[in-house]
Amino acid sequence: MPTTAPDDKANPGILVVAAVILDANNRCLLALRPKHKHQGGLWEFPGGKVEAGETPLQALRRELQEELALEVQNAEPFLVTSHDYPGKRVTLDVWLVREFSGEPCGMEGQELCWYSPAELQSLAFPAANYPILQALNALIGLSLEESNLKSGSISD
Repeated sequence: MPTTAPDDKANPGILVVAAVILDANNRCLLALRPKHKHQGGLWEFPGGKVEAGETPLQALRRELQEELALEVQNAEPFLVTSHDYPGKRVTLDVWLVREFSGEPCGMEGQELCWYSPAELQSLAFPAANYPILQALNALIGLSLEESNLKSGSISD
């Protein structure tokens, strides 16, 4: 599993799980951040914070059930990366999900959409997602311009 950030166990910051959910045609499921939230209007990989006492895999399964009504059948570790925002570090523990049951539904009102690798090129993402997109490129041949990424901070 690739790691794109230095090993900083002294300051892990906020631990977040994210899922690269791919269908049989290598389309990727993305969620649109609500306009009223920080970085609103940007596309992201579904997921959320790891709660106390949870493993990342448990958090992934919980988050995808709560947010998307999906039951993860199989998930593989994909990437761990950290991104420093002003005043906070976010560590993303990213999982590859190809096997799931259920039909994705934005349970929190978020817009969801399946995108082909070519379509991902025209979407705007938070800067913290760039390493995920690079790893996805290696997996499925995605080509994405860094200019599509936005910087900012994550806040709830």
